[in-house]
Amino acid sequence: MSEKWATLRELLLPGLDGGHRARALERALRDAIRAGRIHGGTTLPSSRDLSGQLGLARGTVTTAYDQLVAEGYLVARRGAGTWVADGVAVGVDAVPPARRPRSGDALDLRPGLPSMAQFPRSAWLAACKAGLAGLSDPELSYPDTAGLPALRAELASYLGRVRAVWARADDLVITHGTFEGLALLADALRRRGHRLVAVEDPSNPEQSELLRRQGLRPVPVLVDEHGLRVDVLAESGCRAVIVTAAHQYPLGMALHPDRRHALLDWARSRDAVIVEDDYDAEYRYDRPALAAMQGMAPSHVVYLGTLSKTLAPALRLGWLVTSVDWIRDEVLAGKRLSDRGCSSLQQAGFAELLRSGGYDRHLRRTTAIYRRRRDAMLAALPGWEPIGVAAGLHVVLRLPDAADDRDVAVRLASHGVLVTPLSEYAGTAPLFPGLVLGYARLTPDRLRTAAARFALI
Repeated sequence: MSEKWATLRELLLPGLDGGHRARALERALRDAIRAGRIHGGTTLPSSRDLSGQLGLARGTVTTAYDQLVAEGYLVARRGAGTWVADGVAVGVDAVPPARRPRSGDALDLRPGLPSMAQFPRSAWLAACKAGLAGLSDPELSYPDTAGLPALRAELASYLGRVRAVWARADDLVITHGTFEGLALLADALRRRGHRLVAVEDPSNPEQSELLRRQGLRPVPVLVDEHGLRVDVLAESGCRAVIVTAAHQYPLGMALHPDRRHALLDWARSRDAVIVEDDYDAEYRYDRPALAAMQGMAPSHVVYLGTLSKTLAPALRLGWLVTSVDWIRDEVLAGKRLSDRGCSSLQQAGFAELLRSGGYDRHLRRTTAIYRRRRDAMLAALPGWEPIGVAAGLHVVLRLPDAADDRDVAVRLASHGVLVTPLSEYAGTAPLFPGLVLGYARLTPDRLRTAAARFALI
């Protein structure tokens, strides 16, 4: 018996005393999953193995598994086994769900990903071929830690044209995505004497986890309908803050112009650092794109960007822009010692995609696709209030004030619709109950099917 399944046996046996054994097993498994004692993505033993471990009839285990699959707690697929569904833990001890392939029957509205089906495979292959042909023999050695010079030059031009970022090629560092950029910055800030970093509340919880692992303490600062509360930030004791100014994650509003100016004044008065996470700035539907804050105060704003929302996370390419010498020096020192730079082959491909206009064409095409998907979902959803609909790849559905968004998410999962509760992003008490719904990965028909199931809960 494996150690993992022995632990499962110990978790379930105490709940099987007396009564109807199949229902007792259902209840014991359900309670363990909801409390987070059995994590999302955990593969369960076969019905034959578990019946032998627990001293039950195999039909009893099969009945329990079938019921929990119907309720959305488990996923079963012929030839692949049975495992615990992601995103259904609601207890205080629950851990973030593991990411793993889902059954094709699930309607996955969890946010954070573009449609991988829209990745421009032919254009990317052609760009990589041309980029590789253009690399000199010395450029096939260990890469420039800051990034391939050709890519940094193309990106500086692109970001100035599209996002009003003020940057020279030497101000850019190519990274393996936003989280590597944040980790390098966190290390630089800690070495500079920072111990606190302000984060938006709500925000991505993994961001705060990253800061803690880097020896910094994240300080939640409330967000309202105009974005980050700069007055609260001013009282936090922090001299660094991470903001999603163009499209707050997850609520979706843009930082109000008055708040932008107040935030820049705060940074100037305290010689503070603003980290601008511009994670999905390219996708705007009902309002024009806002210029990046970095162009308004390059000496106080560090700008982060990524291809994970526009092309695909698998590329592991992003960028960090800073004109502050000490930040750039610390970031480059950290990157040199951690990975010695990103792949020159990938960078050459992206540089060619930028140079040829292929990236712009891809963005125009996917913007139209995502707008149609958003519109299809909004038209089919029930009467709850959608928030943050003008941009990005997700919306927030505001639930009635008395609702428990985690419970709503569990009930939707029982109908085959996977969503993320807004409360999972809250650092303190959530502003209101809600669901964060990503629409980029599903076709309009599947989005309408998913929206129709909201009426069943």
